[in-house]
Amino acid sequence: MLYNEIRPGKELEKYVKCYYIYRSEMDTVFEDTVFPSGCVEIIFNLGTGNWQTAINDHFVTTPPIELWGQIIRPLAVRSIGKNTMLGVRFYPHAAAFFLNDNIDLFNDQVIDLGSLAGATAAALHSRLLDTSGWDKRVALVEQYLIGKLSQSQKRSGKVELINEIMHELQHKDFFDNIENVATRYGITSRYLQKLFLQYTGLTPKLYSKINRFQNSLSLVTKKDISLTAVAYTCGYFDQSHFIREFKSFTGLTPSGYSIANSPVAFALANN
Repeated sequence: MLYNEIRPGKELEKYVKCYYIYRSEMDTVFEDTVFPSGCVEIIFNLGTGNWQTAINDHFVTTPPIELWGQIIRPLAVRSIGKNTMLGVRFYPHAAAFFLNDNIDLFNDQVIDLGSLAGATAAALHSRLLDTSGWDKRVALVEQYLIGKLSQSQKRSGKVELINEIMHELQHKDFFDNIENVATRYGITSRYLQKLFLQYTGLTPKLYSKINRFQNSLSLVTKKDISLTAVAYTCGYFDQSHFIREFKSFTGLTPSGYSIANSPVAFALANN
């Protein structure tokens, strides 16, 4: 498995966290589990193999253009054959600029973006297949996203508000309640919850949990820090709280997690 990231151009750097290339070059089958990251992604399948996700205990082949909604539970995936994929990872608040529907409608789903976005997305996929060179392919994707961005500026005020509040929630020493946060911005907590769901797919509380989990995941992989230290560093109440929440997002205990056993999950994590 090969994985590498490409930084977005200046015009999209506020919205796109990264583009990434995933390649599986052997005619083999392997399974993994993807963990919640807080990010929505679009993935273009450009290889000859199949990529599958688990639905109700059986695997289903994903569409040529995948829209990954917010994954809030561990999701089993399977790679079959030689897969080549170009992914777009949006910042948590930013996918709303490029999609017309409420983001929470896509939670825990891999949607066919070709059906959702129409002929323009399908045409982009065809051009990507006919184009050689990753720089040229990324340039095509950027051109498509910039066009989408220009059509959605009426959302910018609300989305930027969510982005500001998210920065507050990312601090491990954040202990304020949502009611107080909403008051500081001149809105009700109910309206704040509604905006978060609409534009990120998550509630403020769930976003905070996923962000904290992702921070803990990067520390757990280092193997040179105790679980108690991880819990304290990431803002958990105690070690048992950390272990319980880690298991809810991965299906594993921190001590049972290994990069070697979950290469896709680690590569696609919200680093």
